[in-house]
Amino acid sequence: MPASIDFYFDFSSPYSYIASEWIEALAARHGRTVHWKAILVGATFQATGLKSPLDHPIKREYSLHDFERSARFAGVPLKIPNKFPVPTQNAARVFWWLHDKEPATASHWARHCLRACFARGADLSDVSALQGLAAEFGLDPAQAQAVWTDPAWKARLKAVNDAAITAGVFGAPFFVIDNEPFWGNDRRPQIERWLEKGPF
Repeated sequence: MPASIDFYFDFSSPYSYIASEWIEALAARHGRTVHWKAILVGATFQATGLKSPLDHPIKREYSLHDFERSARFAGVPLKIPNKFPVPTQNAARVFWWLHDKEPATASHWARHCLRACFARGADLSDVSALQGLAAEFGLDPAQAQAVWTDPAWKARLKAVNDAAITAGVFGAPFFVIDNEPFWGNDRRPQIERWLEKGPF
């Protein structure tokens, strides 16, 4: 059976949101499965000495424009939250808690939160908002909060970030296919070519 696709994403990344809307269907067309991996892209920035493009005025203006253009091109709705970017480690900790019980449920949680954030403008850093999203998803909000405040799940996310950085991941979305890395939502044509015909 062909190897799964590692899909590293960040809950605060519009490009991760856009990629999350196409990666599963693309993988399925080529007999692949997707291994979703929630990371904190801020940790990769720290490791590489980089800053978010949104921290630079000229890059911020372009990036906000490109988020909108890329979403239109992909045919997905986009509504950037009023407060953006925001820390999203709590959603990521819940992801890994779900992942260790049932990976498919975790990927559904990821899409639920990404769509809430970038199609509805939800603030994933707001405790009440995230509790509400947990309830919508069918989780006990109190249990979800207990997870994201639990030192064990904080450590789990840190370990995942460290492993991703060691593996060469420096941004999101980031894909690894047959040990070949692809960075960015705009690498979709290359990913499709690779899956269809193999290495090039």
